[in-house]
Amino acid sequence: MSNHKFQCSSCSSSYEPSPTLLECDRCGSPLNISYVTQLGSDLHPTRWSGHPIPLPLDHQKDLITLGEGNTPVVQLNNVKNRIGAEIYVKQEYMNPTGSFKDRGTSVMISALKSFGINELVEDSSGNAGASLSAYAAMSNMKAHIFVPESAPAPKIGQIQVYGATIHKIPGSRDATTEAAKAFVRNNNLVYASHNLSPFFIEGTKIFAHEVFREFGDHIPEDIVIPVGNGSLYLGMWKGLCELKESNQISRIPRLHFVQTEAVKPIYSAANNVAWDTSMIRETRSGGTAVGSPPRQDQVIDALIRSKGSCTTVTEKELIDWQKFLASKEGIYAEPTSATALAGTEKLIRSGEIGKNSRILVPITGSGLKDDQPN
Repeated sequence: MSNHKFQCSSCSSSYEPSPTLLECDRCGSPLNISYVTQLGSDLHPTRWSGHPIPLPLDHQKDLITLGEGNTPVVQLNNVKNRIGAEIYVKQEYMNPTGSFKDRGTSVMISALKSFGINELVEDSSGNAGASLSAYAAMSNMKAHIFVPESAPAPKIGQIQVYGATIHKIPGSRDATTEAAKAFVRNNNLVYASHNLSPFFIEGTKIFAHEVFREFGDHIPEDIVIPVGNGSLYLGMWKGLCELKESNQISRIPRLHFVQTEAVKPIYSAANNVAWDTSMIRETRSGGTAVGSPPRQDQVIDALIRSKGSCTTVTEKELIDWQKFLASKEGIYAEPTSATALAGTEKLIRSGEIGKNSRILVPITGSGLKDDQPN
């Protein structure tokens, strides 16, 4: 018997775990992991948190890892001088393939490997594809990675060097997803989607447990995260809820998210503003450039329940922040990370975040993996 089940995020229908089941058979909504037994209680990943974390694996030996996690937290004094608030960043670009995606990939690949899967398909703007390619290589699994033709050359090169088969797709990020799904259907393969797999968020939730290890019950009052599909945002939310339910923290921070003006489906839905994929424009923030995020409703629910807020930023604002972080703090962040800092400044100026608040922002990926800013 497994230590977990799949549960629909909308209608709460339950299913036995399966490598091919990604959406509810009844209502089509994404699935979550729900823990049902104490099996797997031998999983004490103290290298991440110092306390046990429930994971959808029956044994510690099933965990496939490249040493992800345990990324440092740094306070940014020059940023504080600019925006007037106490701000910390967690340096997720120090994960093995250079982004936070390694957290989710480790658990997802571990779970799929336990099912005996040896060939996978994923679509990605770059970071998730690189991450899955690396962990698949380590696990002797074949990976097909679908990427937009416009994906940055360094990211495509990284995917390729891990030995994955790359499929370049013209058009939007959503077109890349559709091409990957068609390939899965036509070849009877497993779709290892970081957007849909319920296993992926079980890895990203470890981010929250590490933040707890760093700050204890004095976790910053506000956490600002760039959102495309929301895997880190939802992982943060789930991890915080686990900590609250186990009485390890007394309060849950406000979770805020940032999108760009170019691609803003979740921001628009949260604010009852009309928006559709025909309004997508080009953006440097590839990690947030998702026109049809499948977990949109879950992101908005976490936003409301955490009493958070959201905003959008322009291309000029995010590029300015990418350059500022590098020249004033020595952090070369990917544009997606700069999106979060630009949004943080706007949320402070609007009063959504108080200047006396302590703020945490993830640096989601390395600028070395993107085209250089002009």
